[in-house]
Amino acid sequence: MKRTFPSLPLCLLTFLLLSQQCTGIRWLSLSQTTQHINKTQHCKTLPGLVSSQAQLCRSNLELMQTIIQAAREVKKVCQKTFTDMRWNCSSIDAPKFLPDLERGTRESAFVYALSAAAISHTIARACTSGDLRLCSCGPIPGEIPEPGYRWGGCADNLHYGLLMGSKFSDAPMKMKKKSGSNANKLMHLHNSEVGRQALRDALVMKCKCHGVSGSCSIRTCWRGLQDLKDIAMDLKTKYLSATKVVHRPMGTRKQLVPKDIDIRPVRENELVYLQSSPDYCMRNDKLGSFGTQDRQCNKTSSGSDSCDLMCCGRGYNPYSERVVERCHCKYHWCCYVTCKKCERTVEKYVCK
Repeated sequence: MKRTFPSLPLCLLTFLLLSQQCTGIRWLSLSQTTQHINKTQHCKTLPGLVSSQAQLCRSNLELMQTIIQAAREVKKVCQKTFTDMRWNCSSIDAPKFLPDLERGTRESAFVYALSAAAISHTIARACTSGDLRLCSCGPIPGEIPEPGYRWGGCADNLHYGLLMGSKFSDAPMKMKKKSGSNANKLMHLHNSEVGRQALRDALVMKCKCHGVSGSCSIRTCWRGLQDLKDIAMDLKTKYLSATKVVHRPMGTRKQLVPKDIDIRPVRENELVYLQSSPDYCMRNDKLGSFGTQDRQCNKTSSGSDSCDLMCCGRGYNPYSERVVERCHCKYHWCCYVTCKKCERTVEKYVCK
């Protein structure tokens, strides 16, 4: 049955249509939640959850504060990672997700990958810090450490993080009812798994030294995750080299295959997208572009934050700003540093 809407303002109609496709990352709206979730009835009031996520909320109440923290981390880390580019993740300002995150673009690919990595990362670390009673430290590795090293400490519980994180973040794409295109769902599921693989690759050995007078004669080591900002930078590299795909029959079912390279399947570690992105130079609400007017640029850079690229050839305006810095620092035995405060004027630039 074809869905029809009564006479509505165009902006509201657009929102309703997009919200049918937007279920995959609507849980990021939890970043706006200020309520402490400690009762099952609270799950009904949380924004952006599909029915299966609400059920996970009711059965795992203790987990929800960690998931809310993950939603906040996604927004903060995403915007920090792309501060030097025309698209600066401003469209992730939940709950008003813009069309660039719903059209199957490479920006959408990055956000889904980062979201999947962030929720598992936050849960894994919450196990380590003791914030969750349902889990504890990760397992001690089975391999024997090198001489001078020993396993100890509290490893990040990546297994539990991946288990619960994927259950929650993938739930909208695994719903049986038809909401959004199958091609978009396959794309989002693939990119979410790329994010989780980046998280697995970020589990590294961390050590603490022991010994007389700092000799470090023995090191106690554990497996810990790198910071989310480092994982985001890895995903940004994958974003820049993402592969455009099409949804076409392969054997008995439709799959995502590279648009221009039909001889190989999609690689498990590459981000994929279905639609080309706008250039984000000018404001275009239909495409989800804020434009770059009044964005700060770097006059001396040759990269994506340069005034030529950031301002799309429109030119830029200079302005002066006074900054206060620490200066004339001195080290005193033992053991502290004193500094003075110095003011200087710096010239900055914003796009016309």
